[in-house]
Amino acid sequence: MKQLLSTIVLCCATLWAQAQTGSQLPLAYPVEHTGAAFAKPAMPEAQQLPVIKELPDPLKGVNGFNDWSRRRSEIAALIQHYGIGEKPAVKKESVKARMSGDTLIVDVTVNGETLTLRSEINYPKTGKAPYALMIGSSMISLPRQLFVDRPIATMNFHEKQVNDYGQWGKHHERGEHHFDRLYPQLKDNGAYSEWAWGFSRLIDGLEQLGPEVTKIDTKRIGVTGCSYAGKMALYCGAFDERVALTIAQEPGGGGAAAWRISHLQDSVENIDKTDYHWFLESQRENFHGDSVYQLPYDQHELCALVCPRALLLLGNPDYKWLADEAMLVSAKAAKKVWERFGIADRMGWSVVGGHGHCQLPECQWPEVLAFIDKFLLGKDANTHDIRIYSKTLIK
Repeated sequence: MKQLLSTIVLCCATLWAQAQTGSQLPLAYPVEHTGAAFAKPAMPEAQQLPVIKELPDPLKGVNGFNDWSRRRSEIAALIQHYGIGEKPAVKKESVKARMSGDTLIVDVTVNGETLTLRSEINYPKTGKAPYALMIGSSMISLPRQLFVDRPIATMNFHEKQVNDYGQWGKHHERGEHHFDRLYPQLKDNGAYSEWAWGFSRLIDGLEQLGPEVTKIDTKRIGVTGCSYAGKMALYCGAFDERVALTIAQEPGGGGAAAWRISHLQDSVENIDKTDYHWFLESQRENFHGDSVYQLPYDQHELCALVCPRALLLLGNPDYKWLADEAMLVSAKAAKKVWERFGIADRMGWSVVGGHGHCQLPECQWPEVLAFIDKFLLGKDANTHDIRIYSKTLIK
């Protein structure tokens, strides 16, 4: 009966959202995945997939917003199957949350194994609870000045509590991570599916405890990160529809940059030259070299998964390996989805050089603040036409 009621609530939320248009479309949803009830599309063997030289159409078969939840579910399934591995659903009763002081503690029990997540919430000194919340994937690289005078709480998702792979230092291998104790059948997963899974469990915990305990408004949650954590932020925001705002800072190849475009570029992170702890090994085996044109999706569709919620992409063309030219192509293709539904102001990009990696210059603060103020605080900020690409600092 409990499961039936959950299904009815999910269907009602989805139908309500589908009935909306333009600015009425939700800024966030009350569920992690509105398309969970849709059947997965066919998944042919990689060698049987057709060659697609152009970027695949994210709006294929979409006649209106009432079709988007289904199409979004299809794209999400393709990305998991061919790219990062499965992000498994978790029953509400498998999650137990509590607060210890200002630290959120979430226990997730699956198959008799328990994984514990801990994240301290830093509350603002202005405004009144419940507060909007910005979660850093690994950490928040955006300048603290952007948050210090705003009624926004912050916290970090400590990804090593789920999958302890890091680019430096000792780490475990596939099959040895905490996630793998719960899901041994998913030991071939890439880190990004596992990190997105863990991130969602934090939101489960916040929802379970409610604003009276956490002081957090779960309708106003954002996620951000930079570099490999910029990719992480993008996957976390794309795969959890409860996130209102995703800010992916300098995410590089495998983040927002289209694989088909980076394949044609030198000295960039492309599908042959990325860190395969992050992705399925089968992605490299199946789609290396010109086989990339058989990949049934591309990263502009990862970006599109965020729609109708808000997405801001930040880049830095001084670091060629970030493949920002490929990200720009991807961003323009993804924005057409928001444009189709009359909400183009919810997606933008700012790519500016002349500064260090993950060191956001003050010239980029206005567009970041506009997205934060509008989509986390509900202010009347102008996010129209934020489409900036400059190889030098904007004076």
